[in-house]
Amino acid sequence: MQAQVNTRPGWGIFWMVVTGILFVGVTALVKTIGTRLPAPQAAFLRYALGLILLVPALPIILRTPISRRLWVVFGARGAVHTVGVALWFFAMARIPLADVTAMNFLSPIYVTIGAALFLGERLALRRLLAVLIALGGALIILRPGLREVGPGHLAMVLTAICFGASYLLAKMASSEVSPVAVVGMMSITVAIGLAPLAALDWVTPTWLELITLFGVAVLATGGHYTMTLAFRAAPLAVTQPMTFLQLVWAVLLGALVFGEGVDPYVVLGGMVIVASVSFITWREAILKRRAITPTSVATKC
Repeated sequence: MQAQVNTRPGWGIFWMVVTGILFVGVTALVKTIGTRLPAPQAAFLRYALGLILLVPALPIILRTPISRRLWVVFGARGAVHTVGVALWFFAMARIPLADVTAMNFLSPIYVTIGAALFLGERLALRRLLAVLIALGGALIILRPGLREVGPGHLAMVLTAICFGASYLLAKMASSEVSPVAVVGMMSITVAIGLAPLAALDWVTPTWLELITLFGVAVLATGGHYTMTLAFRAAPLAVTQPMTFLQLVWAVLLGALVFGEGVDPYVVLGGMVIVASVSFITWREAILKRRAITPTSVATKC
């Protein structure tokens, strides 16, 4: 039975393409909201409305035993994800879709750095070079000194760091509880964390804004589900390069729908970042395969 796991690369690629389309749809819907609603309030409404989708999972979440350590992990993840989401909504309304999408690819790079600093994982020379190249890709996008780096771009840099930290904390929690509980607790803690920030500067939303933000929640939930299907169907080394298509969709959508134009430096920088992330993913897959594959001598025995 084990031999059939991760043996459907075609389906893995298909579901990852669908995931990219759904996530770009999320950014497009947020873009249409604009700046009338403060970013923390828009983010709060997205998560508060998204809690409706959690109702079927409530029995699983309520039955999950949570230790004191896990409460700390969930609380810390909720805090960093709260900041990251608020910054992401802030950036979405101020910089092009392609910029947001390309800079969001930096999150796995920060995960790699964080795993080395806080989880004791070894940062080999090849991985270190890939990290440096990815950061170079970010500089290609930002081009400091050659163009004005606005608050939206700085917000995206911090967003990627926060999401990277959130992923590391999720990795710590996932070893003890089910993925449903991890996702559910994130949604609940982020909604709670954003509530006071939203209340500080509340603007009465229109029905259209509420419907749009519920659509954001639906597409985001669907994207996470199809991403899970992709990971089940094929190895990360196969599915990871497909994330570059998110940048393609974002560039096309920004140019055709929002009139943002095509910035070749953003495309180039995004390609550099995705290539670096894909290399790190491929190396991890190779190392894991070596760890579970018998040596040639053992195989002959």
